Amino acid sequence: MAAAAPLVLAAAPLERPLLVGYSGGLDSTALLHLLASDAAARARGVRAIHVHHGLHPDAGSWARHCLDTCRGLGVPLEVVEVRVARDGGSGLEAAARAVRHAAFADALGADEVLVLGHHRDDQAETFLLRALRASGADGLAAMRPWRRFAGGWMWRPLLGHPRQALLAHAQRNALRWIEDPSNDSEAHDRNFLRHQVMPLLQARWAHAGAAFAHAAALQREASELLEESDAQALARLRGVDRNCLHVAPLAALPAARRARVLRRWVDETGLPPLPSRGVAQLAPLLAAGQDVRGEFAWHGAVIRRWRDLLYAGMQPPVPETAPRAWDGRAPLHWGGGTLALEPALAPGETFETQEDADAPAFMAHPRGGGERIVLPGRAHSHALKHVLQDLGVPPWTRERLPLLSDRAGTLLAAGDLVLSGRFDAWLRRTGRRLRWDGAD
Repeated sequence: MAAAAPLVLAAAPLERPLLVGYSGGLDSTALLHLLASDAAARARGVRAIHVHHGLHPDAGSWARHCLDTCRGLGVPLEVVEVRVARDGGSGLEAAARAVRHAAFADALGADEVLVLGHHRDDQAETFLLRALRASGADGLAAMRPWRRFAGGWMWRPLLGHPRQALLAHAQRNALRWIEDPSNDSEAHDRNFLRHQVMPLLQARWAHAGAAFAHAAALQREASELLEESDAQALARLRGVDRNCLHVAPLAALPAARRARVLRRWVDETGLPPLPSRGVAQLAPLLAAGQDVRGEFAWHGAVIRRWRDLLYAGMQPPVPETAPRAWDGRAPLHWGGGTLALEPALAPGETFETQEDADAPAFMAHPRGGGERIVLPGRAHSHALKHVLQDLGVPPWTRERLPLLSDRAGTLLAAGDLVLSGRFDAWLRRTGRRLRWDGAD
């Protein structure tokens, strides 16, 4: 039998310092050895991280093995102990992966590259698992060789090699690695595929693993083309900021494109992933006229419709209901937001007068309805409701704005969106500004 070809790393897309995810198993041991033996990688900087899950009685000895191995290779190692929720509802395997990736994200430096040892057999298994979950092109693309991750990137340079090539490299170099007994448990879907399904398929089609991995690569190409078109469509739909979209052109998109754009938009706003039912739940809001108000909420996030815009954000705290005196010297915390004068009033200083210096300068209060305000350059008052509507302030933002009145009850401001003429003149004269950092 011919000797196995040497294991060769794929070229890194960017020359950055490397952080190796090192479990101590065969795959990450072969990866770490390759990088530690590579002069170019050493020049960029190579360090490793071992996540100590504490799920197995030998977890402590595994961490010590990793420390010894890294010491022998001259690679700095950080051991991070984590706690895995056993009753989180997503399964132990998924929970362990989530905390492991969170530990990787915390440890990864800016512009650093996290390097993982996934290989072609892992890719084939991932493709099959995604297919069994009825995933689309994005899911069937399986693991990407290179992508953004946390503050840097994630790189999988061994995806083109079968596990057998990693094993041959480890044996050729007399490497030692850990055998995790949980990898033999067929209670986990991936292990069932690995031990039962893939051997059966390869007995009939020897190239099955390579074929599935190649199919994932083709899906990745299709997914990248779709993502490019999604990004262009999303750019055309954006409103005044990244958190709002114009309804009419969104509704005009084909259903499949609309669903992809909505999911991409939600992802870019940093909200929890939009559930599958979310697209269907939003359909009535897109079909209705401009006078509609409605929303869809999930996992603390919410998408709301007002006029011809969709707004996405987190569910805000409960609005304030009671008036509160404010001296203007320290920020006022209001309904999850903060109202502040910059610079703040000095001790003994009040709004416009030094009289009654011990009394609060202002009264902050919620909207009660019927408020009126005299705008800069105007002689007569206007209904605050109409002023806010003319400014295009959504109803849920209006409901949460702190109103600011003087001690006589005259309305001075609605957040920092609307100022009275007298208050605006005082702010300009004293070199101050009112700032409202809302909770929406």
